[in-house]
Amino acid sequence: MSSLGAPLLLDRLADAKTVLVAGAGGGFDIYAGLPLALALVNQGKQVHLANLSFTYIGGTTAPFMAPHLAVVTPDVEGEDQYFPERTLARWLRTQGLPSTVYALEKVGVRPVRAAYQALCERLDTDAIVLVDGGTDILMRGDEAGLGTPEEDMTSLAAVSRLAVPIKLLACIGFGVDTYHGVCHAHFLENVAALERDGSYLGAFSVARSTVEGAAFLDAVAHAQASTRGRPSIVNGSIGAAVRGEFGNVQFTERTSASELFINPLMAIYFGFLLDGVARRSLYLHLLDCTETMFQVSAIIEAFRESVKVRPRRAIPH
Repeated sequence: MSSLGAPLLLDRLADAKTVLVAGAGGGFDIYAGLPLALALVNQGKQVHLANLSFTYIGGTTAPFMAPHLAVVTPDVEGEDQYFPERTLARWLRTQGLPSTVYALEKVGVRPVRAAYQALCERLDTDAIVLVDGGTDILMRGDEAGLGTPEEDMTSLAAVSRLAVPIKLLACIGFGVDTYHGVCHAHFLENVAALERDGSYLGAFSVARSTVEGAAFLDAVAHAQASTRGRPSIVNGSIGAAVRGEFGNVQFTERTSASELFINPLMAIYFGFLLDGVARRSLYLHLLDCTETMFQVSAIIEAFRESVKVRPRRAIPH
């Protein structure tokens, strides 16, 4: 039994020595894990960063540690338009922090799992925190909308079978997946079910007055300046919430045709036992033997045609 003295998510990592914080959904998802990673660094833990990558790593000079697993440092060359892992590595170097970010290629569950296994063995990892920017990783399959599940579910399925002592999941950015059709009443219903299962570890906010919150805002601003053609909408929204912005706050032309609803709930981390989330998925087991992301997409599409979907509902507040 824990107390309210510390977030349960971080309390679960109290005895961990080497922690891997990994972005589940690709792109800039690893930035959503940055406040957690920095909090763990400030506790004296060895922290490593990894991310499912949208970048064609073969077109860069990043060396491969294992099949589908590359080592990205600030000086890696190639792909000048969109390379979140290198952008983060360069920001980390400006902060005097270890500046390696491991990039996993966007492939199916089996090779992603093998890449994670190789990484965990090399780093002697005793804890993994898988992080989703947004909340669609909690969609079990029968919701009105799944958001963009392919990458999230690939990462969840891959990590769930690893023999690592501590496996946790965190998501931040409540509401940002509305654009992709997620019903957030269903997210809250799923959180309640995970609480009944004993797999929910509570929630806490990232405040701009904390060292981690201020650093996150600086990292997001650096990433937006470095990737002007394709800045992260998710982390831009979370950052705006951390700054105390509210309502239709526009920070990129990519959202100019949409009305945003930036609000304080976007700055809240929700924490879970990863295996508990994996057990509640209705189709995760079907993805185990996939080799490519195309196979993952096809299986999810076929599953959706076979399941009775929960009706969409509004949050009555």
